[in-house]
Amino acid sequence: MPSNTSPGGEPSRPIRSWVRSSPGTHVWLAVIAITSLVIALSPAGLEAYLLHRNSSNLHQLSHHPVRALLGSAFWIEDPADLLLYAVLFEVLHAPVERWLGTAKWLFTVATAHIAATLISQQVVLAAIQLHDVPRSMAHVVDIGVSYGLAASAGILTYRLARPWRWLYLAGVLAFFLVPLVTARTYTDLGHAISLAIGLACYPLTRGKPVAPEHRSGAH
Repeated sequence: MPSNTSPGGEPSRPIRSWVRSSPGTHVWLAVIAITSLVIALSPAGLEAYLLHRNSSNLHQLSHHPVRALLGSAFWIEDPADLLLYAVLFEVLHAPVERWLGTAKWLFTVATAHIAATLISQQVVLAAIQLHDVPRSMAHVVDIGVSYGLAASAGILTYRLARPWRWLYLAGVLAFFLVPLVTARTYTDLGHAISLAIGLACYPLTRGKPVAPEHRSGAH
């Protein structure tokens, strides 16, 4: 009896093959689904407590830096956005992880998440000290996974062949930089930093295929 599997994947089980080829993405997404369910089922007081406790704002960073940086990557503020994030994880994180490998993908998104959080919050601190924003900004809810997504969007540029690479890059730059110029929020700054880090991780892509592989049995 011929085997229904191959070195490139499991043709008879494409969904399972896809999930197994990007485990970090799907474990991360599963945790976010669990925390989103917790938020959805929590009363308003508990919801606010959980979101503030896991924020990477100035207050939490100064008292619990490790927890703030780690915890903020596993929560989203509105559980109704879970489906949107699931789509974005499949479109951005999963292809990058599968292309680069879990270690290089995780290095890229973790570096972006940490650097963008710390730099953007330093900007908030400077603005508070200059009395440009109220001191309450030190306690705002600052959670979510968008910094990591911006980094994956950046490094994914190098997966595309020319000339599509330049069209994609122009679109990504416009998507993240236009809000930075017009709205100028610290979150927009964090997105721009994360995108720049993703683009700066080009050395991690050396030796990796540019065009999608079309081998028989590959997924």
